[in-house]
Parts: sequence; structure tokens; C-alpha cells
Amino acid sequence: MSILRVNEIRSQTGSQITIPAGHELVLDTTPINSTALPPSPTGNNGKFLKSSDGSTISWESVGPVAIRTFTSNGTWVKPAGVTKILVKLVGGGGAGSGVGESGAAGGYAERLIDVTSVSSVPVTIGLGSTASTTYSGRSGNGQTTSFGSFLSATGGNGANTSHQHCGGLPGLGSGGDLNFYGGGGNGHSYYGCGNGGTSYFGGSGACGHPQGGQYAHNHSSHAAYGAGGGPGYHTSTQGARGKDGVVVVYEFK
Repeated sequence: MSILRVNEIRSQTGSQITIPAGHELVLDTTPINSTALPPSPTGNNGKFLKSSDGSTISWESVGPVAIRTFTSNGTWVKPAGVTKILVKLVGGGGAGSGVGESGAAGGYAERLIDVTSVSSVPVTIGLGSTASTTYSGRSGNGQTTSFGSFLSATGGNGANTSHQHCGGLPGLGSGGDLNFYGGGGNGHSYYGCGNGGTSYFGGSGACGHPQGGQYAHNHSSHAAYGAGGGPGYHTSTQGARGKDGVVVVYEFK
């Protein structure tokens, strides 16, 4: 073993000091070589040092490189370099009725997918029901949202579809690493409002007094994806439409 005790090392010529092949510097038992030193940060803004094999390090992106949202039917096409995706989706909401009777939210599913061997996936968005009714009417159900054959979520039921004067039953996710029901609808509440079923992405639209006219129905679009349609206030006021579902894709390299 060689021991070198100096305060400063300078090259004899030029600005570099070369360690001959077959030799290396060791700092407290750790070799100082090309695999031990971090790579240049030039051109790697916002990236993190990462070791995938425990022996080498490189600059890598952490978190999604892009987030894509589908609000209508389409096809997800894998961008170059993407190896994994996290998909979140919700089914369409059921429509509301009158006197507190509201629709349910669509179900929710979430899944991390290795897309190394996948090039594209068809996307189907479950529509929220537009068939809202007045008091005691059987309102329409929301439709199923799906991401190919990987995962899906059924739509929420409309008010009074399971039983008269009762809120709609919620949809359910399937095929995901995480699957659960959406929020159920409210039942009969005379001269009352309430809300439609709450989805993973948020709540239903507003409900209002008859002085606002067909308030809930007219403001059906002011709701979160997959939410159930809220109720009309009185026997002659119509419930809100259900909100369409959505698919959100987080892309990772």
C-alpha cells in the first residue's frame, strides 16, 4: 500500500491529473472512480440521481412526465420512453329526481400498469344520465367507463331505480389495484334539497329553492366527474343530470 501525504496536488502540465489504468484512489475504503462520482448535471434540470441496479447512478425523472385526461371516447397512445402508467377512472353519474331524491355517483378504479409491451389502449367514457325526472320518477343510470380490458367502473343508478322514493345505488370499480363504490344518492326529503352522490373527484351540483326555477337541473354541469345528479326541491322541480365519467392517465419513464 502506498501512502501519500501532501497538502496540494498539481498536474505537471495541463489542468488534469490522470490515474493510470489499473490504479485508483480510495477514500476511507471507497474507491473514487467513474461509477462513484455523480454524472454531470448539465441538461438535467428537475431530475434526481437514481440507481436502478445498486452499482451505477444516473439522472432520472421522478413522478409523471405527463398527465392525460379523457373526457370522451378515444385511444391512449404510448409516448416514446414511457414504461408505466397510473390510470384513474370513474363511471358516469345517475340522474336525480324531485323532493330530495337524487342519483348516485359512478364507481372508481385505479391501477398501475406496465406498458412496456403495450402500444395503445382504447378508452370508453361512461356518460352521466340525462334522464332526470320530477318527484318519484325513475331516473336514468350512468354508464360504464373503461380503459381497455385493464380496468373499468360502472355508472351510478338514478333516483328511484332501486326502490321508490330512494336514492340511487352507486357504481363500483373493477380490475384496479384499488376499486370502490361511488357515493349513493339521497332519499325522499319533502320540501328539501340534499346532494347527488359524491364521486372520487368531488361532489354534485347545487340544489335550489323553487324561486330559482329548475335550479338543480339547469346547473347540472357544475359538478365533479362521475357525480350523481342532485334532486329538485319540490314535486314539480326536476332533478339534475348525472355527470359524465373521466379517465386520467399519469405517464412515467
